[in-house]
Amino acid sequence: MVLSVVEDEQPCYIMFRLDSQNDLGYQWIFISWCPDFSPVKQKMLYAATRSTMKKEFGGGQIKEELFGTTHGDISFQGFKKYKTAQLAPAPLTQQEEDLEMIKKTEINTEINLDSKHQTLKGVAFPVTSEVQKKIHDLSQGLISYIQMSLDLKDEIVNLEIADDLKVHELASRFPADHARYHLFNFKHTHEGDYMENLVFIYSMPGYKCSIKERMLYSSCKSPLVDAIEQMIGVEIVKKIEMDDPKELSEEYLQDQLHPKKNVAAQLFVKPKGPKGRGPKRMTRNQPSTN
Repeated sequence: MVLSVVEDEQPCYIMFRLDSQNDLGYQWIFISWCPDFSPVKQKMLYAATRSTMKKEFGGGQIKEELFGTTHGDISFQGFKKYKTAQLAPAPLTQQEEDLEMIKKTEINTEINLDSKHQTLKGVAFPVTSEVQKKIHDLSQGLISYIQMSLDLKDEIVNLEIADDLKVHELASRFPADHARYHLFNFKHTHEGDYMENLVFIYSMPGYKCSIKERMLYSSCKSPLVDAIEQMIGVEIVKKIEMDDPKELSEEYLQDQLHPKKNVAAQLFVKPKGPKGRGPKRMTRNQPSTN
């Protein structure tokens, strides 16, 4: 019955009532239909209002939730496959992992058409003891650089590199195919004063990473920064996001930490005329005929 009411390119929500009941009444299946060839604006709108829709209907009455992009996903056979997958301990495919990640990030999201801000909260992964030790070493001046990665399976923050590096050595440590977090103590001189400033860099090499990796690194960034500041009791002066480490240099960091002041606009200067237009034309007053 469900397939007969959906349109091929039009997303929609479907509430299918079950025979089972709980204290609130009949239980329902909440179906989110978002076909692959729908307009992007429609996809974004339905993704943004999905959580609010469930809450307004009544989350306690929704027993099952089904998400589909093809007819096979929301058919009766598709529902049976969904139930089997829920009970089976088999590993998820990449597509199923991405869908699961989307569901997790939607748990704390509540957006409707009148919302001005997204209230999506970050995901806090625990930091290993090895990372904590190296962060302490960095705060004591024993090292100047730490590189951290996310273990997507165990959901923890691991240590990749801990070293005493100069600015010109940083770019060579950035992986070209994976996202990373970097913590660097930038030692420099500005206007004659010696300074040491902690800089947090989130590197993401474009679309070479999977959707799950991009989403997790983006979601875990802010909670990790807060955790680092609490560990060492020092504020991270600058937070930078970049996809190309080639632009990372001492001059770049100086500009990020100490933006150059706007220079007063120069007075208007009359532009020079085009080249090769010949000698200036000379005019002479004509004698009066009166």
